[in-house]
Amino acid sequence: MLDLVSLPRTEVVVNAHESKGPLEWWRHSLGQGGINSLPLPPRVRAGVARLRPRLIRVFIQEHFDLYPDHGRFDWRKLDRFMDALAETGAKVVAAITIKPPALFPKVDHGIWEPADVAEWQHVIHQLVRRYSVEKPVVTHWEVGNETDIGEDGGSPYLIPDPRDYARFYEVTTRPILAACSSAKVGGPAACWVENEPLPGFVSACRASGARLDFISWHLYHDDAGRHAAGVGIAQRLLSDFPPPRPEMMVTEWNKSFDPVSAEDLAFVPRRAASVAAAVIAMLDAGLDWSFYYHIWDQVFYPDPFRPFFSGKGVRNMEVHWNEAPHRFGLFGVEGEVRPQYFVYQMLGRLGDERAAADSDHPSVRVLAGRAERSAAALIANYQPQERRDTVVTVRFAGLRPGPRLLTVHRIDSARRWSPEDLELIPVERREVYASEEFRCSLYLPADTVAMVRLDEGAGVE
Repeated sequence: MLDLVSLPRTEVVVNAHESKGPLEWWRHSLGQGGINSLPLPPRVRAGVARLRPRLIRVFIQEHFDLYPDHGRFDWRKLDRFMDALAETGAKVVAAITIKPPALFPKVDHGIWEPADVAEWQHVIHQLVRRYSVEKPVVTHWEVGNETDIGEDGGSPYLIPDPRDYARFYEVTTRPILAACSSAKVGGPAACWVENEPLPGFVSACRASGARLDFISWHLYHDDAGRHAAGVGIAQRLLSDFPPPRPEMMVTEWNKSFDPVSAEDLAFVPRRAASVAAAVIAMLDAGLDWSFYYHIWDQVFYPDPFRPFFSGKGVRNMEVHWNEAPHRFGLFGVEGEVRPQYFVYQMLGRLGDERAAADSDHPSVRVLAGRAERSAAALIANYQPQERRDTVVTVRFAGLRPGPRLLTVHRIDSARRWSPEDLELIPVERREVYASEEFRCSLYLPADTVAMVRLDEGAGVE
């Protein structure tokens, strides 16, 4: 039997009257791809649409085989992939990681310059024309992916020298902007914000005046503070960049890689708690966009990669996605929903205006939102080095007095959701009468996430 009385207590205060400006939760979105060419299946597609993403980041990988030979284009695979993304209602950030054998006859991730630059630019022009003009789904084009580590990051380009990357970027963005002048361009999707070629590339763009709409980097780390620190480093990196300042995008992120891989890990609520804590930290730090990697776990098929990946690179992908997969997806390979899906569902239901909120313990992070007839708080109990069960008292202030519906949801080991409906099942739901201030308490075990919501309009005697 739970002994809640002896647990430590935490107070969270939500001032529903004090606005902190727009709550742009949609800036923290999702990514997909790089593993195979399959489009999102209908169940996953519908589930993502319910989250109302505005941007999704994807890989335009060579396995789409869109340029099989000189002068020939085949859009069939990529059309299916892009059409499925469009059905979610989102626009796309597309990382360019194609490496057509016609232009790169030797398999070597260290070779970044195409055999014929003019032909490469023609390919890029046609790619952008198709997906930013004819099918207007891609709004942002990211040049490369993890160019600091190449095949180890699932990409066929290793370009650690910022001078080389700046040249590749210039050669590639020229046809992008010629095909669609309103498209946004950026990169280099480095593994970390301090890794070259990112800092040197920013300096090169500052000196040359090259068009740079966004910079991008990645991070897989358990500590939400580390995610926030990356934003601070990027802000300093861009502090003297001529206006308008390029946007800051974390185009891939997640928790640290686990030392073992087992299906049980996919449903551990700690993953959801780490996601919630990191999103709150990045939002507080002022990040422009983040893209959780990824939406849907996939099987890796080696043969489509062999024309552009080394044997070592293919083997690495087999291990990462077939033998010891990371199980990062909001949905598993067979479409089973995972706990972190519901973190994004909670974010989208907080409201469009941020309310002032605070917690009296660093392990408990809070993000509060409000709308015309509701006030809500998302609360994550998560610290990488500490596990502390607690009873949280949530004190709402600045309310309009009257009857309300109190609803509490919690993402925990009990899997309190409907897999069919993709809806959380409440831990508590009851009518209350709230004065200008209202208090309620909830049990929040370590490594769990909860949302407390007060909605006006309950029954009146």
